Amino acid sequence: MSWALLINGTVGVGKTTVAETAGDLLAEEGVPNAVIDVDWLRRSWPKPEGDPFNSAITVSNLRAVAANFLDTGVTRLVLAGVIESADERRAYEQALGVPLSVCWLRAPLEEVRSRLRRRHDGDGEGLRWHLGRSGELERVLERAGVEDYVVQSTHEPRQVAEEVLKGWVRTGRAG
Repeated sequence: MSWALLINGTVGVGKTTVAETAGDLLAEEGVPNAVIDVDWLRRSWPKPEGDPFNSAITVSNLRAVAANFLDTGVTRLVLAGVIESADERRAYEQALGVPLSVCWLRAPLEEVRSRLRRRHDGDGEGLRWHLGRSGELERVLERAGVEDYVVQSTHEPRQVAEEVLKGWVRTGRAG
């Protein structure tokens, strides 16, 4: 049986880094896996009217990419991305075609904003958007309650990824 995990959280919290590290840890254990950065599945221009985050194409692309990985024998899909509602979670799980667990990766906003300042050094416009979005998205996720468990992203990526994978097993949806 195959399972999927979405590492959810605000911008700059470390979702992609932790997902990549979790994929490495699974590979070290001999577990066939694939890591999917959902942002790349939505990246296109122009965005459709009324769909500022390209949600429709994201789900369509996720369906195709997940099926391709699963067809090759992958048993664990690790996603880095953002879902903001129960409806969006259901759409992802339907697209994936396998049980989905959601881990909310969190860190204090000041730490997140410090990471964003480093990441967007020299990109004033991008930095402004991400700094504003970080707090906004944190509040959206608090209201949404789409997570199965929470992990703090305040340690080294390997340690955080280990905690994320342990939580996934505790949800009973990772085999």
